[in-house]
Amino acid sequence: MSTETIASVSTHILDTSIGKPAEGVAISLSARTGLRGEWAALGGSATDADGRCKDLPALPEGTTHVRLDFETETYFEKKQAEAQQDAPRVRDSGAFFPEVTITFAVNPGEHYHVPLLLNPFGYSVYRGS
Repeated sequence: MSTETIASVSTHILDTSIGKPAEGVAISLSARTGLRGEWAALGGSATDADGRCKDLPALPEGTTHVRLDFETETYFEKKQAEAQQDAPRVRDSGAFFPEVTITFAVNPGEHYHVPLLLNPFGYSVYRGS
């Protein structure tokens, strides 16, 4: 396989409520070929102290769509416990969005860096560099 025929993906998370990287967020990666193809779970990882996930699995050749699943609820529950209830509580968890799923299209040979800007009440994503 050549890097000219395979897309690649990376991500990082910034917790905008504290202005710091979000460490320890579990991320799973899935891919499919074609608009109606079946999703294949490829594996996952977790963010490091810099909020980066540097070891996501490689995408299979022919991948046309990618899905990143961010497990945000556990992260915010931990942050809430550390803050000793300083922040307002949302329901019974520390996040209004217990998970964030981002799906995007990819082209062979291109790298896709998809940062997640996260806070307990919202999130934003974009294609980074």
